[in-house]
Amino acid sequence: MESTISYWPLIVLLIGTLSVVLFIVVFRLHAFISLMLAAILVGILGQTVPEGANTWIVAVENAMKEFGVTAGKVSFVIAIASVLGIALTESGAAERIVNKLVQIFGEGRAGIALLIAGFILSIPVFFDTVFFLLVPLAIALAQKTGKNFALFVMAIGCGAVITHSVVPPTPGPLLMTEDLKLDIGFVIGVGILSGILPAFVGYKYSQRQNAKMNILPPDYTEENTVAIEKSLPSFSASILPILLPLVLIIAASLVNILYAGRNDYFTQTIQFLGNKNIAMFLGLLVSLYLWAKHKGLDLKGLGVQMERPLEIAGLIILITSAGGAFGAMIRNSGIGTMIQDLSANGFSVNLVIIAWLMAAVIKFAQGSSTVAIITTAGIMSAIISTTTLAYHPIYLFLAIGYGAMVGSWMNDSGFWIVGKLSGMTEKETLQTWTALLAVIGIVGGIQALVMSYVMPMV
Repeated sequence: MESTISYWPLIVLLIGTLSVVLFIVVFRLHAFISLMLAAILVGILGQTVPEGANTWIVAVENAMKEFGVTAGKVSFVIAIASVLGIALTESGAAERIVNKLVQIFGEGRAGIALLIAGFILSIPVFFDTVFFLLVPLAIALAQKTGKNFALFVMAIGCGAVITHSVVPPTPGPLLMTEDLKLDIGFVIGVGILSGILPAFVGYKYSQRQNAKMNILPPDYTEENTVAIEKSLPSFSASILPILLPLVLIIAASLVNILYAGRNDYFTQTIQFLGNKNIAMFLGLLVSLYLWAKHKGLDLKGLGVQMERPLEIAGLIILITSAGGAFGAMIRNSGIGTMIQDLSANGFSVNLVIIAWLMAAVIKFAQGSSTVAIITTAGIMSAIISTTTLAYHPIYLFLAIGYGAMVGSWMNDSGFWIVGKLSGMTEKETLQTWTALLAVIGIVGGIQALVMSYVMPMV
């Protein structure tokens, strides 16, 4: 007897995804409102409700419940990361890290130093903040050496965009970790390692583009960005707020693997300190100390200074949690069961490729990498909820992160941040930034696909 497969969940998925793009691109609604409306719409179309219940009310209530569930998982870490990033910038710690890297590599290899600085700083710091911080140094170096400005700008973007997209605790990767039910320490380690090849290829591409283009830096006043060297914190103190949470989280993951089943004082202590909320909070305390010391702030002064980054974090939490609600409603629509039924009937589809393509299309259509990531992650988590993968879901994570880099053009705020701060024209920004992200995204996607076959980890 042939099984009957309902394709309605697939139709709901398409309607939901298109509605997100439509609300953002056509109606110009905020991403938070767009994702919540799409979540409710999916709930209305795809939800099974008790007999006699009001489908619309059930859809609204369930969407709000899932919004709260996601907020409970990610909001504290996002808020901490937002304050930590500003603290690193305001205390001079970020500048010390950059200066040290340039000193180590020398001006002749300043592009590599800027790439590594962007790669490191974008783990706890949002991309736009990293670029704001580093582009004046790129301008100063280009004016001093008289060359390589395009290389310096592309190197910053190359390093920063990778960790922003595939390494928690930035919002997109953090929500993907939750949606795909991955261990955060494992994700951090794999995300960092996965960035090596795309960063290398991206840097080589940047060198090639730089050789073909003669882009001059804009006018620049050195006094606006150069701090007094002796007033900056030491390099070890500067990098501690970044390394401490990462080391603790990874250590907790290793303890969970190596000492599974043990419940003694040692394992409980490491698990507690390595909890993402506690680890990030400890990193925050170090960064706040550096901030207070550098600026001469007391506790009240710190509290006032923290208000702005927390306001920014609130907006990001709303968007991220709305994305979680949308994903949950897609999951409840039955898409996973449909894929399972298709597989049982001999239909196979490579979800790594689908995840990459979906993220890239959503990114190109509406501009935001974070929206593309959280939307695609919600859809993929729904699909795999009842499906047995032939590889570890970390490869879906990587495919989504790298796919969401592709297609950065005029509808992406990152495009304008890079173009305006570097003084490039729209054409030059397309030739450098847009092309670079396409290269990185394609290389990262191919890497994830190949590794899912070579090292499936299941």
